[in-house]
Amino acid sequence: MAKKYTSVIGVDLGSQTIKVAEIKLQGRQPVLTAIGMAQTPEGTVDQSGVHDSESIGAVVKDLCAASGISVGDAVVSITGNQSVLVRTLDVPNMNQDELKKHMEWEVTRNIPFAESTVVSDFKSFQPDDAAAQNMDVVMAIATQSSAVTLVNLLKRAGKKAAALDVEPLAIARSLDISYNGAFPSKQVCVVEIGHRTTSINIYKDGKLLMPRQVPMGGEMFTRAIADGMSMTFEDAERAKINDMVLPSQAQQASFNPFGAAPAVSSYNPFADPTDAPAEETAPVEATPEPAAEPANPYANAVAVTLDELVAEIRRSVDYHRSKGGDVDQVLLAGGASKMKNLDRFLSSALDLPVEMYDPFRSVSMSLKKSEPELVEQSKQDFAVAVGNALHICF
Repeated sequence: MAKKYTSVIGVDLGSQTIKVAEIKLQGRQPVLTAIGMAQTPEGTVDQSGVHDSESIGAVVKDLCAASGISVGDAVVSITGNQSVLVRTLDVPNMNQDELKKHMEWEVTRNIPFAESTVVSDFKSFQPDDAAAQNMDVVMAIATQSSAVTLVNLLKRAGKKAAALDVEPLAIARSLDISYNGAFPSKQVCVVEIGHRTTSINIYKDGKLLMPRQVPMGGEMFTRAIADGMSMTFEDAERAKINDMVLPSQAQQASFNPFGAAPAVSSYNPFADPTDAPAEETAPVEATPEPAAEPANPYANAVAVTLDELVAEIRRSVDYHRSKGGDVDQVLLAGGASKMKNLDRFLSSALDLPVEMYDPFRSVSMSLKKSEPELVEQSKQDFAVAVGNALHICF
């Protein structure tokens, strides 16, 4: 985004909901001036990307109008883990011309898509140690068709693409602004639980250290309730939101949250992401243990799915630690992160401090339309949309 903007819209296209956030600069300070959220039309967005740009464009247009958004420039993150690859690389120190040539080679050898025509970008970070021989580089590769789809989608919404971005870097910007100074020199794992996918990204001082995405999300919890309680999917979704209360302590669960972990293969960050199934096979349920608190029937129904989520987070943390890193703090984002007591349960299961992510934490607000309920109840939903809009600060 070479051009400097004073206002921009951040757009997050989820498989369940679409979020928009308008941010304007007052001096050098970002001010949130509008937000909005709407349901995603069924079948139009999934892990392979956007399938109906006309319908999604219409939703974005209507949502912007309803939210009082008039800004014409938008930043949208490329959707679908089968359309985009984000990877961190450790490369020898070199000047920008040398790095550009080197990254052309890295892109060519890392293309994981059947479609060979791609768009790519990278960002380098100078090492903290001036004597270090290597530096970190974040590389993003996306199919050209997915990029064209998003540009056309925004045109249908009456907007112009100021930039196309990727979710891990959008969250990095949100983390940098919203939690400025909150975790100095600490390594923070942001677990963003969406409808069908979960992103597990580790950061330090605004720098992305490790990105990972797994094919599970809130939909799997809803299906577990529907199957276990013989309910319709719609009733199960309502029960998950309104009635399910997870145990506050891992040892109080009526299941062993670590019992099936050995059945999960070790994380390989260089595996081809397109080989991942839409849903991974759930581990075998462990032998139940006596519960120390009254069991919530809906929580019991999601025991195996919750176990799998814990295992995936642990795999990511353990892999990062095996490379010399660590995790000091976990932040939960995404719509499905709001399951009651999930933060407390994960803190107990992972033996790490866990908090709910708040992208509005240090961002001034001057909303055109009063949305106190949306702001309070949907903070975790807006991590990516706000991060995309915060592009104007960088």
